[in-house]
Amino acid sequence: MKYILSIDQSTQGTKALLFDDKGVLLCRTDKPHKQIINDKGWVEHDLREIYANTIQVAKDVVTKAGINKSEIAALGISNQRETSACWDKATGEPLYNAIVWQCSRGAAICEELERQGHAEKVHEKTGIKLSPYFPAAKLAWIFQNVNGVSERAKSGQIAVGTIDSWLVYKLTHGKRHQTDYSDASRTQLFNINSLTWDDDLLALFGINSHCMANITDSDGDFGVTDFEGWLDSPIPICGVLGDSHGALFGQGCLNPGMIKATYGTGSSVMMNIGAKPVLNDSVVTSLAWKIGGKVNYVLEGNINYTGAVITWLKDDLKLIANPGETETLARAANPEDRTYLVPAFSGLGAPYWNSRAKACIVGMTRTTGRNEIVRAGLECIAYQIADIIEAMRSSAGITINELRVDGGPTRNKYLMQFQSDILNIPVRIPDSEELSGIGAAYCAGISCGLYNDKIFSNLKRISYSPSMSQDLRAELHNGWREAVKKS
Repeated sequence: MKYILSIDQSTQGTKALLFDDKGVLLCRTDKPHKQIINDKGWVEHDLREIYANTIQVAKDVVTKAGINKSEIAALGISNQRETSACWDKATGEPLYNAIVWQCSRGAAICEELERQGHAEKVHEKTGIKLSPYFPAAKLAWIFQNVNGVSERAKSGQIAVGTIDSWLVYKLTHGKRHQTDYSDASRTQLFNINSLTWDDDLLALFGINSHCMANITDSDGDFGVTDFEGWLDSPIPICGVLGDSHGALFGQGCLNPGMIKATYGTGSSVMMNIGAKPVLNDSVVTSLAWKIGGKVNYVLEGNINYTGAVITWLKDDLKLIANPGETETLARAANPEDRTYLVPAFSGLGAPYWNSRAKACIVGMTRTTGRNEIVRAGLECIAYQIADIIEAMRSSAGITINELRVDGGPTRNKYLMQFQSDILNIPVRIPDSEELSGIGAAYCAGISCGLYNDKIFSNLKRISYSPSMSQDLRAELHNGWREAVKKS
């Protein structure tokens, strides 16, 4: 028997997933890490903690599964993409905490570059609108504000990257500083046309080119690891993908027009558009991956607050004790109520791109209560995803026949039916929530020869079909768009 080990390093914690030689998920272990948030709302993670947790969950999943660790064939990694790291090349010691994708501390840097007239150049080269969401501005902030980093970078002592490159560096004992094409395309420092780091963009953000990771095919050679001596013989790292790209791959969205939405703390909506990039003002263009020597591009829209809205309802408003209550409360809400929640707690991303928007509740009446506000919290997730998909549909000119979804909130039957209704297409949910880790595992398994393309038939799916009238759909969606204008 041979097994594939997959590490899914996400915003809230680190998971280890173990798959057998048929691609069946056998076992999972998790370990959360601390969310470091200061009074400015800046969000950070401890890189040492993340690496230590990675080692621990790998050991835990093997122990829990009861397998022989010598039978692990390869390792795949998926990760939280835009979260940005900086460390000493010689010692591997972090020079600052990881700056999390949610953190907008680079806003002033982006505003200054826009004032100087660079925004359009950034968009044309990267497919991404100038934004503090992406690593370029986060890394620029580190270079400008952390003592010694800029000076030491000039002499080649500094390594920077996303979490995948940090893990690869540490797992290979500092022998490999690599990232894959999917993660590179999300940095706002990568030219999606030349498929290289862009010298003009690096200079614009003040980042030295020799600090950057080598870019490798997603199914390429990322070195070997023994997990700090835990394995008797090292195994290859041969599947690396950003988490949303991993979910796209795991969902089997391999052809143009296939689209998936990952529901998490935030959400990613991603559509495969094939071998050529298409620029769009509402959503971003990135690489899906480079696998088998071939590049696929995607359109993607990211939403800051989807599952996080449910957390807000629970932890801050105390309207629910657990996420499972939302379905019952939403069904009990007054069907005539037209309350909308616009969750612009840190501005609005795609497709609205309004970093100064404020969260608001619109349309309340005297009879609006707990049920209606909770329902509005659920429905705002579906509305945001629908608006992104509409922007993609009109931009790419591709017919979208269904939406494939994954993530914890997909267990909510009310949300999934409403998502199908507001989109007017079927929504299909696989029988596993671990699509990011599955994608990395499938990529590594195919790369090392354990799996083939038939692996994608493993997932079983349930479907929701639209049942809402066209008139009601239009009324509800128009009300949402008016609410967004007021945020």
